[in-house]
Amino acid sequence: MGKNRASIRAVGVGISVALLVAGAAACTSDDKKDTAKAGAATAGAPSAAPTTKGPEAFTAAGYRGLKPGMAKDAGLATGALETAPVSLLDGCTDFVYKGGPAPDQARMTAEAATEARYKDLNAKADAAAGKTPAPAGTLPPNASAKDAAAAAAGSAAAAQNSAATAKLMADATQSIVDLMVARETKEKAYLATGRVSFAAAGLRELVAPAEARTAEGIGAGATLEALQQAYGAKGLQLAKSGKYVFPVEGQQGWQYEFTVDGGKVAGMAVVNRDLKCV
Repeated sequence: MGKNRASIRAVGVGISVALLVAGAAACTSDDKKDTAKAGAATAGAPSAAPTTKGPEAFTAAGYRGLKPGMAKDAGLATGALETAPVSLLDGCTDFVYKGGPAPDQARMTAEAATEARYKDLNAKADAAAGKTPAPAGTLPPNASAKDAAAAAAGSAAAAQNSAATAKLMADATQSIVDLMVARETKEKAYLATGRVSFAAAGLRELVAPAEARTAEGIGAGATLEALQQAYGAKGLQLAKSGKYVFPVEGQQGWQYEFTVDGGKVAGMAVVNRDLKCV
């Protein structure tokens, strides 16, 4: 009887072990199937797109949706610019990027006065240059005192006219200098914030904000050595304007301009100087 009970217990234990093994195998099989299904689903799903994007490079192809030659209305429609002009000097219309400084009305008024004086004085100087004063002539031996007096008055008038013309020429020349100073003042005012200038024919100048960088990593704060290493092979040279420039490949008339101060880049732009404001 004891032996039978022991046999029964052994059989029971054997069955329990068999059931446990079978259950474990089933679970393992199910886990493998679930894993395979998950793997298949993952393999069939498209790769997730990167969630971050690097900063936009400043290039001659365009920046912030603004492209060389673009019409003013089209440029404003991009939403990249403030809508109030910050300069009307030379007949061009300049805007700053969204979030940039408000128009400086005092400077704009001074620009308008400087340009108006330049146009007025140079028009008068051109007119005066076209007038040749009549020669005083030589008095004949038998000239009367009245003739001599008339000749003397004519010479005095000619001398006075010459003095007035000389002063006019000097004032006209000074007005040219004043206009150049106004242009430089405008450039410095927006060297860090950036600006965009439109001529009658379209966008003629893109001035980069301080945070912008070219595809080669050049921007405000870059050393002159880094600038030369990046673009020396592309024709970088020091222009008469004092800026470092090189032509844009495939875009006739366009060039990169870099303002360097103290051995470091202080500003950069893409510009076509052949496009006149008016």
